[in-house]
Amino acid sequence: MAERSRGGFGWLLLATAAPMFLVSLNNLVVTNALPVMSRDLGIGPSGSQWVVHAYALAFAGLLLTGAALGDRFGRRRVFLVAIGVFTAGSAACALADSLPALLAARVVQGAGAAAVYPVSLTLLATGVPDRRRTVAVGLWSAVNGLGIALGPLAGGLVAVRLSWPWIFWLLVPIGLALVPLCRWRLAESRGDDGALDLPGMVLVSLSVALAVLGTARAGQDGWTAPSVLAPFAGAVVGGIAFVLWERRCPHPLLPLRFYRVPAFVLSNAVSFTMFFGVFGSIYWLMLYLQGPVGYSALEAGVRTLPWTAMPMLVAVAAGVLANRVRPGALIAAGLACEALALAASAVLLRPEFDYRLVLPALLLGGIGMGLVFTPMTAAVLASVRPAERGKASGANTTVREIGFALGVAVMTTVVLRASDGRGGLADPVAFVEAVRPAVWVGAAVVLVGAVAAAFLRVPSGTTGDGAAAVVVGRAVGDTAVRVGDLREKDEVGR
Repeated sequence: MAERSRGGFGWLLLATAAPMFLVSLNNLVVTNALPVMSRDLGIGPSGSQWVVHAYALAFAGLLLTGAALGDRFGRRRVFLVAIGVFTAGSAACALADSLPALLAARVVQGAGAAAVYPVSLTLLATGVPDRRRTVAVGLWSAVNGLGIALGPLAGGLVAVRLSWPWIFWLLVPIGLALVPLCRWRLAESRGDDGALDLPGMVLVSLSVALAVLGTARAGQDGWTAPSVLAPFAGAVVGGIAFVLWERRCPHPLLPLRFYRVPAFVLSNAVSFTMFFGVFGSIYWLMLYLQGPVGYSALEAGVRTLPWTAMPMLVAVAAGVLANRVRPGALIAAGLACEALALAASAVLLRPEFDYRLVLPALLLGGIGMGLVFTPMTAAVLASVRPAERGKASGANTTVREIGFALGVAVMTTVVLRASDGRGGLADPVAFVEAVRPAVWVGAAVVLVGAVAAAFLRVPSGTTGDGAAAVVVGRAVGDTAVRVGDLREKDEVGR
């Protein structure tokens, strides 16, 4: 149930888009500050990676919980609390004088972002008439996409002109201003299911966090290390317990009948292959730009703009096509473009870098990503009832996060094994020869996803405005967050 939104369309758009923009900006502005933060706090490379992982663990583990809390207690109310938590976490990051304090603050930031992310677009979708919903979400995407361009520039300028705590301090007044704005302009809405599955929330949060923790450590410690096997074992036990509980829970956090719907299962499988193959490969491609090629984080970010900017343009067109063309066909075409772009990148990897040769592959990858995100999310949402779309969206985003973490870990293992006997990754030739097999693996995984997408069928008429209300913005939002994660990991790798 929902109330009528207060104020005009512009205010509604600002109140829903600005908090998500703030979350995306946070991922990007931290990038250029990592080396300075590491030096000031005396953090080594192993500590620096946890500045990234602490945020990711909280974010991935609490996505389903954030959506469920919004459905139960009111989406506007939870949205306001989430913004407040994120703002408090930003202030704590700025005040941190040690690695433990910084990691704790990053966990708080991630917890707030985990609720902002799934609730933002739901509030927008319920606040506008059906006829204006697609336009509203498209504009939301444009505002959110600004984080991609402004994040590295803002982070670099602040780190040079001021000091790294100001990267977090600048988020605080914006967050404080957004709380009264959102309270004033946003209407309250709730899900149809008012029950709260507390055991399910605890079990799934722990299981997902442990799974992400294990995959994050696997690339560095090895897949058979106790530090990797222990969290994986905990994730498996927690996952089994979650499934058993959800089978008997009268109001489950994640209805297991979703997984009896072929469209839901297949679209989530495609999501997994996309994030595993594409972002696992791009992680090392961006390290390539900042390693053998010698670009700074900002220079590498500028040169990858064709990849990061194209989804913002293509996703809008894909949102329109998703109502006219079978989603599986669009997803398969997009993943085929991604696989071809990765294959071309593997072929073109050289110690001597020629940007003109790589530019077409970057453009093709951006086009493919834009084609995939919108219909993929539409397929997920169209496979469940309208009242359950929040749960379905949260489940799909969790699968994406796990795919991303696992992809980076597997590609790192491939690179490290390929580099044995080549003198290490410090040598440009050895680096290129070790990264090339990993990119080929990524291309192969994405190609498998393209084949699977060809079999995806969604009942006709279910991808209209109700499902399309969230897909375009999710495309840009996912891209912004993932680019931020990759750029942060670049600094760790360096």
